[in-house]
Amino acid sequence: MALMVGVSGIRGLVGETLTPSLVLEFSQAYATALSGSQYLVARDSRSSGEMYASIVAAGLAACGAAVTDLGIAMTPTAAYAIRSGGFSGGIVITASHNPPQWNGLKFLDENGLGPDPARVAAVSEVRANGDYVLVKSGFQPIRRDHDAGKRHVEAVLGLIEVDLASLRGTRVVLDSVNGAGGVVTPAFFDALGCELTHINAAPNGQFAHPPEPIEENLGQLGEAVRSAGASVGFAQDPDADRLVVLDEKGGYIGEEFTLALAVWSVLSRRPGDVAANLSTSRMIDDIAARFGRKVMRTPVGESHVARAILKQGCVVGGEGNGGVIDPRISPVRDSLSGISQVLQLMSATRKPLSALVAELPRYVMIKQKYEATRERIDAAVGAIRASFTGEKVDACDGVRVDFAEGWVHVRPSNTEPIVRMIAEARDATSARRLLDRVKAAGKL
Repeated sequence: MALMVGVSGIRGLVGETLTPSLVLEFSQAYATALSGSQYLVARDSRSSGEMYASIVAAGLAACGAAVTDLGIAMTPTAAYAIRSGGFSGGIVITASHNPPQWNGLKFLDENGLGPDPARVAAVSEVRANGDYVLVKSGFQPIRRDHDAGKRHVEAVLGLIEVDLASLRGTRVVLDSVNGAGGVVTPAFFDALGCELTHINAAPNGQFAHPPEPIEENLGQLGEAVRSAGASVGFAQDPDADRLVVLDEKGGYIGEEFTLALAVWSVLSRRPGDVAANLSTSRMIDDIAARFGRKVMRTPVGESHVARAILKQGCVVGGEGNGGVIDPRISPVRDSLSGISQVLQLMSATRKPLSALVAELPRYVMIKQKYEATRERIDAAVGAIRASFTGEKVDACDGVRVDFAEGWVHVRPSNTEPIVRMIAEARDATSARRLLDRVKAAGKL
């Protein structure tokens, strides 16, 4: 599927499915649906980003809005700027971890999070009908703001709860994959007094390796950690909302561990509950239980987790793809907040990262996906729910069944005609057995 339309925005192939006219339509529809007066525009480092940012700014301005352009900035920087600056919303031009031939629009509301379903429906309706509210006069000049990243860094630094002296001299390696994180993340480490080795630093969009921060793409980072004798390696994706961590041996520890370490770090200092989506590892529940807290489970999607955090007053949350949300900064995944929490945990415990990871509960996660019609998926979900009434069942997003030894989550994709299935247990054999039981019940 070359054009993906989801709850928080769109992604497509540059010049093919993501055309300038399409970007203009969505920008005008968003401004019309929100009826705001001030909007923010930001972009990751892709070479097509400046073009699309100009189109987005024009579309917003055509609806009479005042537009502030951050230039190349991290998605969490844009969210923080919206929330702290009183904007009506914003649009970030990014395709997240997709290859460079992709780009997209990520919509943020006045709180800096993805718009709720009602607003998404309103945007779609405005665009479908072409009912844009355009003005004929009173256009305002586009304002440039190049200090939003600095303010974001200062905000995260201001929330650090350990002695900063304990972090001075810590050797770290950062792989920004030539994305937006390369703009201000070095200043964050500099303020902490860390000794930084920065690879793939230039925010030029010429990704030095496939940009998704998964194990097969992070060999260079592992080598750099070992060569520098660093205590930790950090990998960002192009818009720097996701974070993956490597230990002092340059070993990949898995993207699920980013949130686990952050939750441990936060709960060790501040009491409160946690929010995570249904597909995130049970490690989170085990860590929360250590501190007598619970985990709120939500449908898959950053905005669902963020809304649960805000509604339930959770102190931290996120997703198992390396996304950490600190609601004190902004309700989106934020690699700076993730880095902060990992370093604070290392400082407070005075243990190497590999030792901290060894203390976490160990699970094996198996992921599968198959092509299937929505009708078949819905029938399977209904059958699974009926088959496991004696277990803990959550049906807020497909169906998740929790057994004593693990869990299975079955859900339709938001963007493709496929069913996604995730099973997790203490070992691979148990995970596969649970997955097979649930698949059989759903006739998948």
